[in-house]
Amino acid sequence: MDKPLLRADARRNRARVLAAAEEAFAADGLAVPLDDIARLAGVGAGTVYRHFPSKEALFQAVVLERLEQFALEARELADAEDPGAAFYDYFARVIKQASLNRAICEALGATTGSAYKAEIGTEFRTNLAALLERAQAAGAVRTDLDGDDLRALIVGALAVERYSPGSHHLVRVLLDGLRAVGSAGS
Repeated sequence: MDKPLLRADARRNRARVLAAAEEAFAADGLAVPLDDIARLAGVGAGTVYRHFPSKEALFQAVVLERLEQFALEARELADAEDPGAAFYDYFARVIKQASLNRAICEALGATTGSAYKAEIGTEFRTNLAALLERAQAAGAVRTDLDGDDLRALIVGALAVERYSPGSHHLVRVLLDGLRAVGSAGS
């Protein structure tokens, strides 16, 4: 069933709530109270609850929006002239951007809630796997990895970035470990 169209003011309020939630979740993850998000958005708590029945639903909406942006970027790189460079640049960019957002780190690292994981990021995972496969076919990435391995490596790289902020050395080490033997940079 299609969602009913929102009035212009309701759309603006929803957008303000999402923007405020993204900012709050990025800093504090799920620990942030909904009242703080409402205050940051300049709306009442009732407005937040009209659009999102729970904090988890709001969190999922914020994460899904960010992962959709990552997915779009990956899709745009699908036909890159140099699949290896496109893959490595994208992987490093996702790690850098996601490491600054606690909500994304928590969502990507979730090991429970398979329905939630299935709902969020499906397009992200699909497009990332396509980038990986093209880079593997070009001989730039080792062939013994699949999309699930890559997700685990992203989660690990996010932990590295969060625990050693500003030092990208360990992420470069991880990226070097993804390179196929004999590819450029190995």
